[in-house]
Amino acid sequence: MSYISNRHTRRKVFVSYHHRSDQQYYDSFSRLFHDGYEMISDNSLERAVDSSSFEYIMRRIRETHLHGSSCTIVLCGAETPKRRYVDWEIHASLDQQMGLVGIGLPTIVWTGPDSTAKPDRLQDNIAAGYASWNLWKNVVANPQLLNQLIEQSLAQPEWKISNLRQRMSRNG
Repeated sequence: MSYISNRHTRRKVFVSYHHRSDQQYYDSFSRLFHDGYEMISDNSLERAVDSSSFEYIMRRIRETHLHGSSCTIVLCGAETPKRRYVDWEIHASLDQQMGLVGIGLPTIVWTGPDSTAKPDRLQDNIAAGYASWNLWKNVVANPQLLNQLIEQSLAQPEWKISNLRQRMSRNG
């Protein structure tokens, strides 16, 4: 089963996630939405970039992974908030004023009745009204919801972007 978009233009989206823990969710996401969106991601930065230079890695993220994308979708599982490359991908996305959508996976850690542990930079932008957020179960049950979340994020003014937080220097 896949979601087929009613739009004339397929959005090009970058999907950020913790490859080791959440690959199965990315695979399901890709199968469900492959007809509606052109997805860029299946390249783990940890394998693809053999460098300790932050500047080099950020340039690679911008040029190789995000180039041409209009939105970054962050699949948030239990380990996602601890991953520096996810933080760096969000940072680079915001620097390019891309839309930002977070999707809470079933493995996400709940920190309260209505709150979850997610990457800090993503949370900053949800709180600022720039990023969109929803849970995996809702997006899978209603695939059109993803389009609404993407368009909602892309419609936000750039002044809402919150990208001043210090970048993670290592995994948590």
